Amino acid sequence: MNKTIKRLALVSTALMALTSAAAAQQTVVWWDFLAGGDGVRMKALIDAFNEEHAGEITIEGTTLEWGTPFYTKLQTSAAIGEGPDIATYHLSRMPLAVDSGTLAEISDEDMASVGLSDDSFTAAAAQAAKVDGTRYGVPFDQHGLILYYNKEMLGEAGMLDENGMPTGLDGMENFEAALAQFTTDDGKYGLSMPTGDRYRAVYSFFGQQGGTMFDAEAGGFFPTDEDVNKLATATETMKRWVDNGWTPAQIESPAALAQFTSGQAAFFIMGNWEVPTFTDLAAKGELFEWGAVELPVLFDQPAAWSDSHAFVIPANGGKENDPEKRAAVMEVIAWMDKNSLDWAGAGHIPAYNEVRESEGFASMKPQSDYAGFADTAVFDPRTVLAGPAAPLGDAWSNFINPATTGELDPADAAMEMRDDLNSQL
Repeated sequence: MNKTIKRLALVSTALMALTSAAAAQQTVVWWDFLAGGDGVRMKALIDAFNEEHAGEITIEGTTLEWGTPFYTKLQTSAAIGEGPDIATYHLSRMPLAVDSGTLAEISDEDMASVGLSDDSFTAAAAQAAKVDGTRYGVPFDQHGLILYYNKEMLGEAGMLDENGMPTGLDGMENFEAALAQFTTDDGKYGLSMPTGDRYRAVYSFFGQQGGTMFDAEAGGFFPTDEDVNKLATATETMKRWVDNGWTPAQIESPAALAQFTSGQAAFFIMGNWEVPTFTDLAAKGELFEWGAVELPVLFDQPAAWSDSHAFVIPANGGKENDPEKRAAVMEVIAWMDKNSLDWAGAGHIPAYNEVRESEGFASMKPQSDYAGFADTAVFDPRTVLAGPAAPLGDAWSNFINPATTGELDPADAAMEMRDDLNSQL
């Protein structure tokens, strides 16, 4: 009898242990919109997390189509309680997500439970993760507009320092002189940049003038005549480069990229997400020596268009709060940020200070050469019309990009953009 009781006790103990283990195991449902090289890197991070947390937390990842399809699916799924436990998101689109009730608050207590706070991140990204002072996202990176350059062309022109960094580009007169110098009759241009992406440069130059794009209390978009004039000035700058033949009037992204990589342009203005493209070409011996730095300061202060990939927790309607699930989700977020050095290989700047300030990141070139823009970034304004696949992007395309090619007058385009956006508020 005693042996039987003992065996039953052992079985009971084993069952309790199995039950406890099952209860401790958490599956975190993850949605992202990351394709290409970004997708490959994120998949590797997810695999590394799952391996490190085997038996504790498992990320169950799904990649959906970027843009409107992703945001629409997340909003509708969260509304009926069928959204994921965690999702990637652009911080620029945060006000619209909050207005639609898609996202749950991430409290200071949530952050502290995994050793995070606002001070863990760049000030610009930490601020962009909030709406009306409430946090709805945790920054993962900052990505933005940078200046790529052909080291061989600049070296021959005596425009590189001893470290291979460009010199003498700050100031409108200096930069335009460089554009003119590298534009030749044999088809070479000073600058290559896709026509459809010029609005990012215009917004950067608007930011360099200290312009205010949106102020709800002061009247909405471009609240003063001075702000409208600054937008017109920034647009006129790009138009002047086109008119002078320093950059092509109309050019699509693949052609603009090829123009630079074939040595037909000294400079290329584009987001840091093209870094892997150049890195891969150089590794195969198919590219000249190149580098990338922050945009030159052409006006009053440094500034560059920027956005952030971030992590959010959908407000799944009708689902009860599960503290253990929330703890697992926060563990995932913290681990990703603390291991974001690999993500920087995609050209992005880690938003997490300890990684961005680490020796490992300092040794990453050219990433660490342009990392300063994280501190001078200009995000989209805090409005429901901003962010990827949102009305603000349509306004840029409808008014400002055409003004850079002479289809609209820059001053008229600036006023029409202001009026169009304000009519949608």
